[in-house]
Formats: sequence, C-alpha cells, structure tokens
Amino acid sequence: MIMTTTKKFWFYAFALAGASAFLFSSCVKEDEKIAPVLSTTEISEITQTSAISGGNISDDGGANVTARGVCWSTSQNPTIDGSKTEDGTGVGSFISNITTLETNTTYYVRAYATNSAGTGYGSTISFTTLESIGLPTLTTADVTEITQTTAASGGNITDDGGVTVTGRGVCWSISQNPTISDSRTEDGTGVGNFISSITGLEPNTTYYVRAYATNSIGTVYGNSIEFSTLEEVTTVTDIDGNVYTTIIIGTQEWMAQNLMTTKYNDGTPITHVTDNNEWTQLASEAYCWYENDEETYGNLYGALYNWYAVNTEGICPIGWHVPTDEEWLTLVDFAGGVDNAAAKLKATSEWNEGGNGTDEYGFSALPGGWRIHATGSFSDLGINGNWWTATEYDMGNAKNRFMYYGDDKVNSTSWRKKAGFSVRCVRDN
Repeated sequence: MIMTTTKKFWFYAFALAGASAFLFSSCVKEDEKIAPVLSTTEISEITQTSAISGGNISDDGGANVTARGVCWSTSQNPTIDGSKTEDGTGVGSFISNITTLETNTTYYVRAYATNSAGTGYGSTISFTTLESIGLPTLTTADVTEITQTTAASGGNITDDGGVTVTGRGVCWSISQNPTISDSRTEDGTGVGNFISSITGLEPNTTYYVRAYATNSIGTVYGNSIEFSTLEEVTTVTDIDGNVYTTIIIGTQEWMAQNLMTTKYNDGTPITHVTDNNEWTQLASEAYCWYENDEETYGNLYGALYNWYAVNTEGICPIGWHVPTDEEWLTLVDFAGGVDNAAAKLKATSEWNEGGNGTDEYGFSALPGGWRIHATGSFSDLGINGNWWTATEYDMGNAKNRFMYYGDDKVNSTSWRKKAGFSVRCVRDN
C-alpha cells in the first residue's frame, strides 16, 4: 500500500504522541514508589554478647525488597551504614541474630528493608547485654563433728560469677587440693551457705577438704582445710554387761568412762552399802551410787568404791586393772604434766562454770564427787573428780588422783581407804 504525504504525516504524528504518553506514564509510576514499611521485633535471648530480634515488612513500597535485616549501634537510630544483619529479601517476618556485642552495654536496634526507592526502618528498641560471666566465688566451712568415719563441712558461695551455680558441695582426699574427681558431696545449686556430710572415712587418717561450685564456665574451689579422723572405737565389757569405750593415750589404753560394775569379773557381787553410818564403819569392800541414786548418776558418773574393793583382784574386766599411781603419772606426763594435764583430760561439760576441759584425748574426766569416809555423806559433784589408784600409802590410806574445777592440775594425794571414789581401768601390758 502506498501512503500519501498527508497520511504519512498523520501516522508519524500519532506515533510520536503515543511514545510521549508512554514516557510520561512511566515517569509517574516510578515516582509513586516508596521505601518499604516495616516494624522491629522485640529483643529476646539477650546474653553477654548476643541477642535476637528481626522485623515484619508489611508493605514493599511498590517495589521488590532486595535486602532486609536489623542494624544496631550504641547510639540511637542506627542505620545500615553501621553494624547490621542480612536476612534475605521480600516481605513478611524475618529473624535476625545479633552477635559480637560488648558485655553490660546498652544498644539500639531497628529493622530495615531496602527496595529501589530506598531503605525504610522500623521503630528503635533499646536493650542491655548481660554482665560478663566468670567462675563462682566461695569459701570452705570449718570441719566439725569429726568421728572415726565421718565429719561435717560445707561452704558459702558469695558470687555465682554471673550465671547459675548448677553444682556445689565439698570434695576430699588424703592428698592436698582435692578436686571433684575425688570423693565429693552434691549439695544443691545456687549461691549462699550449704552444709555437707562427709562419710566413708578411715579412722585415724588425715584428710584435706575444700568446697567446690560449678557453673557453665567451670568449677572453682574454696580454701583447703586439713583434719584428722578419730582413732577407731574399741570397747570392753564388764561382767554386768556395761560397755566402755577405750582410748589409746601415749603408750597406754584406758577406759573412757568410770567403772560401774557391781560384781568382780568372776561374778562375785561387790557389797552395796547405802546407809551412811554403815559406810563409815567399813573395813571391807563396798560400792555405792552418788546420793544412792543409780538412775540419775550411775550411767554418767559410774559407781563409787572404797579402796578395799579396789584392792580386791578382779574389779576391772579380765585383761584390765586399776592403775597404780605411777601409771597415772605416765598419763599425766603425756598430757602436759601435773600442772596442766587436767585441761586436756577433763570432759567438755558437767564441770562447774569455768571448769570444763578440752577433752583432747577422749579421756572425758568427770566431776563425780565422792562419799566422805567420816560421815558417809556425798559431796562435790561438779566440783571434784576423784579416782583411786592401786597404790597403798599406809595401813589406813591409799593413793588417789583428783581434779578440781578451779584449776588444770591433776593432783596426787593419799586418802582414807573408807572413802568412796571413782575408778578407771587401764589395759594390762
């Protein structure tokens, strides 16, 4: 088909007009695009160096979202020019992991989204990272209640190191600086004081103990404390069935309680005398209980015997005997001498105020008083402890040892054989 000049003109004019309209239309649509619209997700799982946030893009602004994430700074209104995450493209929700933060620091974070029109930001949220964490701080409690096989200790955790204490207790060993690889207790979690029961020990053995505390960083220990278990308990039984603990002090083995038998070890009864006048007239063996009250005083203080009973062979269990004055002196010398031994030999209770001892060896000397030879009455309970020896002084007197609540001496005297004193037995050599 051949166009005329007029038709060609109108064709070109129409084409130019259409092109102009298209270009105008394209410019208008591009100007209508805006940055995306979004919100910032609340901060969660905050640690010392990290946190989690994210965002939700509700409108892409008319153009594809080509980048999204969160940005953060120690200054308000952070931008993508600073620290940021890159968490994909498109609209909708996304999660962002914020890392490499400083401990105990306040940060500002907001979500961002980028399209061809620019970058939009969500609201700014502030948060503070946790303080730095480390090992707990603790001390070891003193060791108490020591027996042959057990003891008590514990610890006090004053700082958890910034993270929960998940294990605590004490550990012990016969070597210094025990660890949780050795014997240990498990006594709960958290900070504060705790008590530990140490069991399964060997008698007469030196141990080292220290408290421990464990958190996610590791295990730390308190100060080390040394202690020794008591010697193994041995006993001896008299003819009446009374059981006495025995103790080794130096080269001797002693009963740790006063004698309370009512028979000799061959079964022969010892004469029991309660009447005061009868007691004063005796020239033969006899025993009694303080104030004639066995129930109140017998189990604690034992019986009171005159020396005639002591001098009769067999008052102690077989294999044991009443010590001589020299054997008492061996004990006294080992315990610090005449002027000081009572402080270590006296029991820790029952003596009048100010008179208790440390009972360092378990001898547990008690102030059982005595029965007076001249009147048959009883005296000095809580004040004096008096013990016969097997050593005769003369026809009417025998040697005895006594301790007084008011001093630390173990005195040696001679006294009338009719007096009623306590008796301790020592093992035969």
